[in-house]
Amino acid sequence: MGSPYDEAVPVAHDRGLTSPTAAAAPATIGELLAWRAVHDAGRTFVVVDGRRVAFDELDHLATDVAAGLYAWGIRPGDRVAVAAPNGFEWLGLLFGTARLGAALVTLNPRYRAQELRTMLNQSGARLLLCPATTAEFDFATFLAGFRSEIPTVERFVFLGSPADGGSMPGAATFDELVDAGAATIGLTATGTPAPADPAVILYTSGTTGTPRGAVLTHLSLLASARAQVAHLGWDEHTSTVGALPLNHVGGLTCGILSLLVAGGTVVLLPGFSPIAVLDAIAEHRTTVLAGVPTMFVMLLQALGAHRVDTGSLRQVIVGGSILDPSLARQVAATWPDTELINLYGLSESSGAAVLSARGDDLDTVTRSIGVVIGDFEGRVVDETGSEVRPGTVGELQLRGACVAAGYWDMAEESAEAFLPGGWLATGDMVEAEADGHLVVRGRKKELYIQGGFNVYPAEVEAVLGTHPSVALTAGFGVPDPVYGEVGAYVVVARPGSDVGPDELRAWCGERLADYKVPRHIELVDEVPLTPAGKVAKAELRRRFTAGSEDRRS
Repeated sequence: MGSPYDEAVPVAHDRGLTSPTAAAAPATIGELLAWRAVHDAGRTFVVVDGRRVAFDELDHLATDVAAGLYAWGIRPGDRVAVAAPNGFEWLGLLFGTARLGAALVTLNPRYRAQELRTMLNQSGARLLLCPATTAEFDFATFLAGFRSEIPTVERFVFLGSPADGGSMPGAATFDELVDAGAATIGLTATGTPAPADPAVILYTSGTTGTPRGAVLTHLSLLASARAQVAHLGWDEHTSTVGALPLNHVGGLTCGILSLLVAGGTVVLLPGFSPIAVLDAIAEHRTTVLAGVPTMFVMLLQALGAHRVDTGSLRQVIVGGSILDPSLARQVAATWPDTELINLYGLSESSGAAVLSARGDDLDTVTRSIGVVIGDFEGRVVDETGSEVRPGTVGELQLRGACVAAGYWDMAEESAEAFLPGGWLATGDMVEAEADGHLVVRGRKKELYIQGGFNVYPAEVEAVLGTHPSVALTAGFGVPDPVYGEVGAYVVVARPGSDVGPDELRAWCGERLADYKVPRHIELVDEVPLTPAGKVAKAELRRRFTAGSEDRRS
């Protein structure tokens, strides 16, 4: 795919560098892709939708997308949103916005009205890329009636044929966006993004249930990716299956950007399917497999009946939630010739910040999330912010170039997490061992992680509370053998009302992503309270767990 816009949207195509991981390496995402396009022209970077996409082809696409966005009025600093499955177009928009200097707002395609309204309006996104339809949802029809509630969105770019969403004002297809760039002559130069400029806005809910857009810069994203690559020893021979969603740092930074830094290859899947992942490993002889614990539970189950050759794997990386010791032993037994590695990171650290040390044995991997990587710093502090001695439980705080630039347009929330001196308060309670390994002891925050997705009870409680029959609700995470944790919610109904768990689950399903819908709902007459008058969730969790054990006995 040719492009006349290398000068219209300037990039540093060649700085004469010997390695993109060197200190003087390309400082922005667009520059790094351009570096690869020159030094690795013709070599496959991504295998997607049955086609091989080389570094230089993706570089040309990025420039055309950047030019198309500019032709449609998008300027550096504007926000552009995507709510789509992993795919070629997703990558085109990622690298196109990075080249232009716009920020990409990464949304889960499973989001529905409440989430889309909140995040698109809060970010001020001017364009949204999404499928016209999926097997589960008709985006085009929904958005035609919803657009008045998201007034900043001026253009809707649909994946599909030109007819999909074509009758909607402001609607176009991805191909038309690319063509708009390829047809524009004499585009005015827009300047090169700076390393500290926002590249991605990724929403993560707080303990209040209010979504917060973590501002990930070119600098922070590449810092995390480079530290991961250096720690794991990745190079151009490294390849992985990209089954984690690109709207999360697990798929975006730990996958795409890390392999861009390494010069390796990503076999990109639209989403996770155990059979598809196993077949991709066997066909492409990939060397790295990364995922959340739930994915590995499903993969091990699938391997029992779907026996394919996965002997090419050299590293198995588990992140997103605590690795259960029994699952770790199963993974190690299934792939005995691989390194088993824990990965810890969060949206606010732009990706990985802690990894198992190279050479850690199975006992260490199951006990510890690993050590702080690269030149990042970690400390464990008490409630006063004072650093505690090794062996003492406290909150983990991180510092380094990987730390995000705060939350988009939320000064108060930013001040709570992004502390003076450059420290990031993770909210996770850990114990540091003498050699630097970190052991997770619990969460300061109330979130639970279901199948690798963060769920904050306050957000779900707020939706349940809008049901006319609900007087009060309280939620928390409980253990689950497949998903790691799932949501359990107790509900106090309004006097005289008649409502059941199925109706409440359906209510949530219409307003929230499916992984946030409560798995367990229990109607109660009252809930225990603390002396301060707050719901005693610890007591509720204890009662629920005890009741579950009684029901199993």
